[in-house]
Amino acid sequence: MANPIFRQKLESGKFFIVPGIQDMIAAVIANKVGFDLVYGTGYWLTASAWGLPDAGIATYTEMRNRMETLVRTSNAAVIADADTGYGGLLNVHHTVKGYEASGVTAIQFEDQEFPKKCGHTPFKRLIPLEDMVEKIKVAIDARSDENLVVIARSDARASEGMDGMLRRLEAYSKAGADVLFPEALTSEEEMRRACAELDKPCMANMSNGGKSPVPNASVLEEIGYAYAIYPSLTSLVACTAMEKALRNLKDNGVGEPEGIFDFNEFCSLIGFEDVWDFEKKWAPAPAPVN
Repeated sequence: MANPIFRQKLESGKFFIVPGIQDMIAAVIANKVGFDLVYGTGYWLTASAWGLPDAGIATYTEMRNRMETLVRTSNAAVIADADTGYGGLLNVHHTVKGYEASGVTAIQFEDQEFPKKCGHTPFKRLIPLEDMVEKIKVAIDARSDENLVVIARSDARASEGMDGMLRRLEAYSKAGADVLFPEALTSEEEMRRACAELDKPCMANMSNGGKSPVPNASVLEEIGYAYAIYPSLTSLVACTAMEKALRNLKDNGVGEPEGIFDFNEFCSLIGFEDVWDFEKKWAPAPAPVN
């Protein structure tokens, strides 16, 4: 069942922040910090699991498995990136049913051709507006839980400009999308225009190093966004920390740098205490010593 907290937050009208999660280590750290919602990012879950680019290479089955694992690991409700729905209308229907059964709280579709490209990289190609409208209608019809939020993303800014992108998102809204996702906007002015002209809650994609500026969350709230996702933050921060530690190891032989995360605490976060409790209860008694 979808967690109703996402709809409740949208209805409250109060801006909120959603971190991106690239693997289950990030998921347990997010559990420690405490978030109500997390974002299952297609780009970074693909990169962490298979070392592959976000270019439609990972399959529906692989990505559903990753999302299901994230739902199991995370204490928060999961917003799931479902790319294009992995094909045509029947694929979208199947994806909604599968992701919903996996326990996600929201599912996000985009208007690119299949296979897709990362929204902040070149060579994106769009499907016709009418085809995406049909995908949204199928997604709405396929869900069995009304708490499941359907998010419609448009990548049209690069090829059709702001007017074309807004026209598409208006159509997706009429088709029944709950949240609108104007991707890869290039300025705060464009962000303000999107939030002002669209009639459904809008989300901001704060992709570090991408096409869009990354202002403080207070600015995004003032602009009018309902919420913001930060899909690349934990991944890029982790890359920086890992490179620094590995260079220090290679150059200086330092295997225990300052500030390293406590191993015993991580054991607790990942669930070893439950394993130890099980062993205490069920492990056979040691053989007597003669």
